[in-house]
Amino acid sequence: MANLSRRQARIPISKRNSRGQATGPRTEYLAFTLAGDTYAAPVSLVREILKPPPLTPVPRAPDSTMGIVSVRGQLVTVIDLRRRMRLHEGAPQRRARILLVDAANGETLGLFVDEVQQVYRLADSEIEHAATALGGDVAGYIAGIARPMHGASAPDGTQEAQPRVIILLDLQAILAS
Repeated sequence: MANLSRRQARIPISKRNSRGQATGPRTEYLAFTLAGDTYAAPVSLVREILKPPPLTPVPRAPDSTMGIVSVRGQLVTVIDLRRRMRLHEGAPQRRARILLVDAANGETLGLFVDEVQQVYRLADSEIEHAATALGGDVAGYIAGIARPMHGASAPDGTQEAQPRVIILLDLQAILAS
């Protein structure tokens, strides 16, 4: 799979253009679904997206650990983000994927998600900090809420439906918990 490490696209213009669209510095976020909701994490943290290979269970591992897989000879621990975040669990679907990310300790981990959607380029004006958007008592792994102001274009040129809000995750906080 292609390297997804484009860090940040910067466009030094005002916050909104004449059509009301957000402009200015933009950060790329990879959107995915978990238990029917849309979440996203910075693209710069995701090394690769994999179709789930067969998992080897690990005895006495934490509940959120699904097992281990071998990725080009490297053993990777796979964590179910739904379990880690205490979301409703369902049976894995055909569109499920594993996001390979680097943990703070240098270990590569796999994050099991229900479906990968697309990359959003979000301006600062489209993002609200978690405490502002959701109140003071917010889980530490929620970095903010994004409200995309423009539609994404599908490969055929038509407009794709946008989620109303995207919950932005702090992957390092999730992996530390």
